[in-house]
Amino acid sequence: MIDTGDTGFMIICAALVLLMTPGLAFFYGGMVRRKNVVNTMMTSIFIIGIATVMWVLFGYSLAFGKDHFGIIGDLSHLGLAGVTGAVGEYADSIPGLGFAMFQMMFAIITPALITGAVAGRMKFKALFLFIILWSTIVYYPMAHMVWGLGGFLAKIGSVDFAGGNVVHISSGISALVLCIVLGKRNGYGKANYRIHNIPFVVLGASLLLFGWFGFNAGSALKANDLAVHAFVTTAVSAAAGMLSWMLMDVVMAEKPTLVGCVTGLVVGLVAITPGAGFVPIWASLIIGFVGSPICYFMISKVKQKFGYDDALDAFGCHGVGGIWGGIATGLFGQTSINSVAKWNGLFFGDTRLFIAQVISIIVTIVIAIVGTLICLSIIRLFTPLRVEKREEQIGLDLAEHNETAYPSFNGLD
Repeated sequence: MIDTGDTGFMIICAALVLLMTPGLAFFYGGMVRRKNVVNTMMTSIFIIGIATVMWVLFGYSLAFGKDHFGIIGDLSHLGLAGVTGAVGEYADSIPGLGFAMFQMMFAIITPALITGAVAGRMKFKALFLFIILWSTIVYYPMAHMVWGLGGFLAKIGSVDFAGGNVVHISSGISALVLCIVLGKRNGYGKANYRIHNIPFVVLGASLLLFGWFGFNAGSALKANDLAVHAFVTTAVSAAAGMLSWMLMDVVMAEKPTLVGCVTGLVVGLVAITPGAGFVPIWASLIIGFVGSPICYFMISKVKQKFGYDDALDAFGCHGVGGIWGGIATGLFGQTSINSVAKWNGLFFGDTRLFIAQVISIIVTIVIAIVGTLICLSIIRLFTPLRVEKREEQIGLDLAEHNETAYPSFNGLD
């Protein structure tokens, strides 16, 4: 039976999740050089268009249609056929169409996360094709395996409340693969890639924080106690992640930074996403506080050691943060909070949930790596992946879009 309160809540949550993509555009856009702002923001914004059309045409059907082998749906809901204002299969108090729209916002933000790793050097045409292929080959199967009826990863007992595997690990690992295949930016390791607009970064992070409450609380699919619980764990983990990163800044660089502050905020949000509706509130404090040092270490030490050019740390924050969050869910999850979890976490004396979480993370990593390589192999048949060296030097704003973010700026970049 349709509940108007639940339905209204889910409409608001869907709108909040959609707001995260423009938020990501500001977050990423502020971090790059002036000459690449338009291109960087464009690589997030255009996905609102392509991902929406794909979701309505066939994406929802592949992700949430009738199960095939626990891996993918069918084509029974092409064009959202049969998805109506009546109660659907996935929620018992909101319209099936409402559930489809909420999930569509996840399908928009997830591939946008990848784009931070390749900022400043990937051809827009190649990226456009990549988003289409990646959504089809990686995202829709992942959504089905984790959240779809009959999905393989759900069957083995792993849990993912709002997208640790589906959103963050899949996009973060794919971002790492993509930036390695694409190669480093010209002058990487020698040139100074300063953040050009810190207020943009803070604005973007603030919009992400605001939208994330819809992301996590909305994943309860009802305006109920579980939604409130997810709201609280989200707020607590974000705050702990922020304070922890500030502490790392002081210890390692002697001064706290505003960019570090909001980066820690985002890491705390990433880390709590898979467990927001499964772990106790005290555990969310630990998850956020531990998540930031892990990601800080990956970004400041591991990336430097191996030399891969993850331009805006999409892997360092989302991939690594998502993996930690998935593991932490296996440590602290409780069936008393959410019966979707078949077992309690390792901290409470049961190993089964923890093992299922580790398996699901490994499966997600493999799918993301293989899927990304397949996508790139196909794209190379049609277009080069990188812009020319000259285009990279003048900036992708002019080279790819014939626009400039700051037309009156005449200084050196």
